[in-house]
Order: sequence, then structure tokens, then C-alpha cells
Amino acid sequence: MKKVYTTRFGGNQVQALSGVSFKVEEGEYVAIMGESGSGKTTLLNILAALDKPTTGSVRLDGRDLSKIRESEISAFRRDNLGFVFQEFNLLDTFSLEDNIYLPLVLSGRKPSEMKKRIVPIAQQLGIEQILKKYPYEVSGGQKQRAAVARALITNPRLILADEPTGALDSKSTDELLRLFGSINRGGQTILMVTHSVKAASHASRVMFIKDGEVYHQLYRGGSTELELYQKISDTLTVLATGGEPL
Repeated sequence: MKKVYTTRFGGNQVQALSGVSFKVEEGEYVAIMGESGSGKTTLLNILAALDKPTTGSVRLDGRDLSKIRESEISAFRRDNLGFVFQEFNLLDTFSLEDNIYLPLVLSGRKPSEMKKRIVPIAQQLGIEQILKKYPYEVSGGQKQRAAVARALITNPRLILADEPTGALDSKSTDELLRLFGSINRGGQTILMVTHSVKAASHASRVMFIKDGEVYHQLYRGGSTELELYQKISDTLTVLATGGEPL
């Protein structure tokens, strides 16, 4: 997959992705890392069907996302993809409960179905006691749990997480990463873009992007989180200094 942008002034071309090719299996937990400007954000936008590749394709369950009509793309994202953002993206005028319901409301689900879906998710994430509160009334960690609940409530094929621990303190980060691990062990596929070595060390595979290409991959295998943490750190050092991956 390649992505080339043409600048507005001067008509210069910038190649953001120059040949990315990979597969994510159902139930995998993949972290994507790379320096600023490596192409991570462009890749995430294309995977989220917010942008289209210049050449190549993205397929979810065999369906080419670039072939979906513009009139259907919002519904496709809502039904198949769950999103977790660094800044939570919760509406302050809605309670946490209503924020979580929002994707189901937009897809026309019945209130009875929405209530049935939220109960097990709220229990799993430990937020059942704060559902009636508003985002400005709860902590960052609780906001992110609500954002995760909103991502899960549509039973998505894939969760895309963009720097999900970026706005959290260390305690909330640990709690969120434990939750992601639990959600993944339940069968949920997760693709996470992160700068955090700690966050990436919880994934089952870490993919490094450099200059718009897949530079290197690490698989957890039998490694502990601490061992994977060290391997990630070593790879990022090599990445920054221009050497070859180990």
C-alpha cells in the first residue's frame, strides 16, 4: 500500500507510505510504533477508512475498504470499527452512558438492546457506578474506560487505538493496559498506535514503521512484558541511530 500527497502550493508530492504490507489475524493485539513523520498517522487514517491509499488496498474480512461508497462509509465504520483516542473524544453535554450509547443510537438500535449491551461491558470495565456522571465529573482514567466501552458496544471486528495512554497518569495507564489485555484475551482484535514502550510491551506483536515502510516486527512469543519492553527499547534505539534491526 502506498500513499502520496500533493501539496496545495507548488504541487510537490510527499510520499507518506511507500510500500506497507501486513496482515492482522483475528484476535491479535498489534502495536504500531515509529518516529514522528514515519507514516503511522497516515496508516491509521487509511485503516480507519478516513483516507484512501494511492495504490494498494485495505481489506477487512476480504472487503476492500476503498470500494465502499461514500454514502455507506460512516455506517461501515460504526458497525465494524471501534475507536479509542488519546483525548477520549467524549461529549461533555452527554452523560458517560449516553456517550457510550451514541454509536448504537446513530445506527438506530432499540433502547432495550442498548441497555442489554451496556451492562456486561460496564461491569467488565468497572464503570457501572459512574454511568450517570458527565465527563467533566470523572478522572482521565474513567473517561478512557468510557471511551473503551463506546468502542466495544458495537461488537466491532477491529478496535483502532490512537495513543490510548497518552493523556493518562501511570496508574490509569496500568489499568487501561490490563483492560486491553483482558479484552484481547476475550477474542477482540486490537491495533494500537503508540509512542509508549510500556503500552507496546503489552501487545502480542510490535510493528515498527520507518519512512513509510514496515521496518521491523517483534513477536511476544514466550517473552514477558519486561523482556519485550527491553527488545522494543533496543529496536527503537537502532531505529533512531540508523542501524539494522537485531
